[in-house]
Formats: sequence, structure tokens, C-alpha cells
Amino acid sequence: MSAAVLEARIPGSKSITNRALLLAAAADGLSRLGAPLACDDTLAFRTALTGMGIEVADEGDAWAVTGRGVGPYAPGRVWCADAGTAARFLPPFAATGRGTYVFDGSDQLRARPLLPLLDALAGLGARVEGGGLPFTLTAAGLPGGRIELDSGLSSQYLSGLLMAAPLMSGPLRVDVPRLVSRPYLDMTMALMRRFGARLEESGSSIVVRPGGYTPTDLTVEPDASTASYVFAAAAVTGRTVRVRGLGTGSLQGDTAFAGVLERAGAQVTTDEDRTEVTGPAGGALRGGFTVDMGDISDTFMTLAAIAPLADAPITITGIAHARLKESDRITAVAANLRRLGIAVEEGHDHITVHPGTPVPATVDCRRDHRIAMSFSVLGLRAPGITLDDPACVGKTFPGFHVELARLFGPALTAGRR
Repeated sequence: MSAAVLEARIPGSKSITNRALLLAAAADGLSRLGAPLACDDTLAFRTALTGMGIEVADEGDAWAVTGRGVGPYAPGRVWCADAGTAARFLPPFAATGRGTYVFDGSDQLRARPLLPLLDALAGLGARVEGGGLPFTLTAAGLPGGRIELDSGLSSQYLSGLLMAAPLMSGPLRVDVPRLVSRPYLDMTMALMRRFGARLEESGSSIVVRPGGYTPTDLTVEPDASTASYVFAAAAVTGRTVRVRGLGTGSLQGDTAFAGVLERAGAQVTTDEDRTEVTGPAGGALRGGFTVDMGDISDTFMTLAAIAPLADAPITITGIAHARLKESDRITAVAANLRRLGIAVEEGHDHITVHPGTPVPATVDCRRDHRIAMSFSVLGLRAPGITLDDPACVGKTFPGFHVELARLFGPALTAGRR
């Protein structure tokens, strides 16, 4: 086995790219976003913004966004495709502008909940017809005010409202009785401050002052959720993988996944601008633990998919909201592991995966990019695993299969295309 460090090429963060796109669109002037992620979701978000009257120029290694400092004034149809961030972030932005907007998306996106956000917008004065996609929003600006928003299903509702708040005519106070995925809210607020927003948090309430945003140049860091796959691949192959640009200074909570791999026996080295993961000899993972992954639920599938290779069961808790993503991810992961001959128990908010030797089978991706990428990592150690929809990785990482082959060899990824 080579002792060489494998340098992974991880594309930019989807979460940062789409948040920064919106904040730049709301700012008064030109912002440049360096190293943005170009994938299905971010391109859908960008296209939707341009349809709302925002100028976004592709400069190759950067996107130049010209905002007007106000909400949009180009009413019409807003197509969100499969992008949950588009469906949750763009309606509040539209509500701060003028005109009638008809939001819609794919069948997959239509199935995802949206009512808490739409109720909140109506409570602030927007006229909303419909309880989910498709719906019609008639905007005449928002005055601000005080609302309660239950974010127990998704933190994206709250992020969308907060990012629109500086464009309201008065302060917005949001009381949040329940919240999942807290690190994503922290990312939202950090980026808002980077663009000049004024906000304070006190207990379970957040207050955002009016005043708009300042144009800002920003380099998008690598996607920590995507990095989980190459880190897990290092763990199961006993190799060392390094991701530059992702370290202790990251805005992304999913960097905590590396610490979960430490519990499974990997060695992790992190400094301000890089993270390295070295797998145990022979990829012999350690199990016998329970881990709450509620704050980093986009990576729970990465752990669950490789858990059969551990020496004892691994239980993942706190992930009920993962049932409301691109698929019911708990049931999807459990069903696919059982296809591979692995014993699994699942509950409303948890899954337990037992050790076992996976048998050859085809993984049902359910058009969910994270299922495809997670089980591809297991395939590095389990011959005969194939994907029924390998192209679904284009949602966040179009070059995933090529990069996995570059790092770990084409023989390890054969049969996935």
C-alpha cells in the first residue's frame, strides 16, 4: 500500500454558493463569487435568480453578481428544479420585491414540505396561494415584524427568512421554538454579516435590522458534505486523503464528520486550511458506538453505508428530519443495506447497522445524489455493488465518479456508469 497522501479535488460548497448568490443578488452593486460550485442545484438557483431580474455573469472561475439592493421586480414563473434551497430561499427574497411570482419545481421537490415558510410569509404580509409547490406569491414589499417559525423540519425556512430581512422596511424578529441543523443557521448568519447585515441572537430569538447588504467578494470553500465521501473512502481503504481549503476556519458544520471517523478508528489531522484523514490499517473500522448526527445529517448516510465494515454495530441518532430530504433517507439507506445482505434496524429518528459482508446487488438511488455517493464508497471494499442511477450525483458533484476513480483506481469504481 502506498503511503502517499491523496489530494482530493472537492468542488465548492453548495450551501455557501447558493447563500452567497442570494446575498449578492440582494446587495447594492457588484459582488464576485470565486470558485462557486457549478452543479444541477446551483445552476437551477442561478437561473431562477436571473429570471427574477438579477444579472449573473459567468467568468469561468467566478460568478459576477450585480444586485440592486432591493427585492426583485421581474415577476413571472420561478422554476426551482430539484433544488430545495431555491424553493426555501427565493420566496422570501421575492416577497421583499414587487409583482406576482409562480414557484414550481420537480415532482421530487414538490413532495418536500414548504408550508411553515409559506405561513410565515403570509404572516408578514405577503399574499400566498397554495400550501406547497406549485404556489403563487404576490409581493408588495415586507414591513418586518415578529413571527414564530418552527424550524424542526428544516433550518432552510429560517435561513431564507433571515437573508431577506435586511430588505424589509423594519426590523424582523423571529422566535424559533425548534431548530434542526444548527450549523447551517450559523453559516447563514456568518455570511449575512460578511455582506454587512446587522443581526443579533438572544436565546431562541433572532432580530435582523433593515439596511440592506454591501457588495462583497467571496471565495467559496470546498463542500464539507462532499468531502465526507473521500474521507470515508480513506477510512475504508487505509489510505490518507487530504482536502485543502477545508479546516478549522470553515463555515460548514459538516467538517465534524471527520471527528465521527475518528471514533471509527481513523486518524484526523486538521489545521486552519486543510483536513487529512488516514484510515486504520486494512480499513478495519471500529464500531460499538452511538453518535447523534442531527447537526450533520447530510453525512449520516456516508457513515451508515460503510458501517457494515466495522467490528460492531453503529447506531446513528437524531436524524428524523432526514426523512424529508430528496428521499426518505433513513428508509432508503436501510432498504439498500438489506439488499446487500446487511442487518439493519431503523426507527423514526435513528438507524443501527450491524457488521456484515455485503453481497453483490444494485443500489436503488431514488434520484438521491447522497445515496449514490455513499454506497459508491462501500463499493471500494465490496465488489459487485452497482448503482441504478449513477448520474444523479450531478445534483451536487457531477465529477464524483471520475474523482473517486482518480483517487482510488478505476478498478474500484467499475460498473457504476
